[in-house]
Amino acid sequence: MSPVISEECLEKAIQLRKSLHRYPELSGEEKQTATRIKKFLAGQNPDEIIEGIGGYGLAAVYDSGKKGPALLFRADLDALPIEEVNGFAHRSQHYGVSHKCGHDGHMAVLGGLASVLRAKKPQKGRVILLFQPEEENGQGAARVIRDKKFKTIKPDYVFAFHNLPGFEKNQVVLREGPFAAASKGMIIQMEGKSSHAAHPEQGNSPVHMLTHLIRELVAIPEQKKTFEDFTLLTIIHAKLGEVAFGTNPGKALLMATLRTYLDSDMDQLTKMAEEYAKRLGKKYDIATKVSYTEVFPATVNHPEVSEILRSAVNGSRADYLEAPETFRWSEDFGHFTSGFRGALFGIGSGKSHPSLHNHDYDFPDEIIETGIRMFYHIADQIVKLD
Repeated sequence: MSPVISEECLEKAIQLRKSLHRYPELSGEEKQTATRIKKFLAGQNPDEIIEGIGGYGLAAVYDSGKKGPALLFRADLDALPIEEVNGFAHRSQHYGVSHKCGHDGHMAVLGGLASVLRAKKPQKGRVILLFQPEEENGQGAARVIRDKKFKTIKPDYVFAFHNLPGFEKNQVVLREGPFAAASKGMIIQMEGKSSHAAHPEQGNSPVHMLTHLIRELVAIPEQKKTFEDFTLLTIIHAKLGEVAFGTNPGKALLMATLRTYLDSDMDQLTKMAEEYAKRLGKKYDIATKVSYTEVFPATVNHPEVSEILRSAVNGSRADYLEAPETFRWSEDFGHFTSGFRGALFGIGSGKSHPSLHNHDYDFPDEIIETGIRMFYHIADQIVKLD
């Protein structure tokens, strides 16, 4: 046990995690989750609790009252629309909703840090513990940053972690530069003209455009010289007309996920995909509309704060790994690293631990202490805790 983290502090964090796991809420619906967090934080004597940031977000502020940097740690509030299959006592009580990405554990680590800060205040500047809504849909971070209440926080540094199944339990995973990929959902709506299936020539079905477009889009990442780094375009859904054997369809829908390691490559991939869609729309005389959803910028770790992370690992005496490449999944913490000096790191959940978003996943309580220790040693470097 770390000298700054008592058994009582750790036990409180674990109980908080299990309570949050029992009552998960989807993105944008985290009202009761925020209420539980507020109740817990009130017992940790922050100087201020700011509510309603970007929706149901809230922040606890520990202020030294002296000039110095503002340091922000972020956790995420929301759960996923996945039915829990586990039978343990703290299983989800909300049908079809559960914490299958470990956000309950992320919140518990910040709760544990609040317990530490209750006794060890910053000696300069401020520490802000932000509980952010709507991470899973990619909207929460951007909404928080745009919120007027966030302007009063003005962080100089931002940090977060994500648990990582497939890595040794409690192993800290670091990477300077791009840590998690940029991604966005692309929606292409096509509208021609329906007709009777016996007379397709009297209509203008988007079928040829749809099949041509799929071939063109999936081939874009193969143009390696066009991009600086990894790019991927995955077709995730396609629909042509309705199930009506007497009808030649007039409408089609195509959805794809665009994914890159660099934001500049995302701009190029988006431009090329959209140009293909519009060009083919003109070729086939099909009205074409392109829109986007679940937009995540790349999470890029700043060189300066990457050094702070390495020092925190040494202070925590944790085993660590320098990730050889960027993770393909996305995190909306990229909105923070795009505007502030910051970093996202990982903590291993176990080599054979169920994967994120699996229906039998559960955040391992054994890594909570490592998360608290990492955040403590980051804070001690920046604002000096005593």
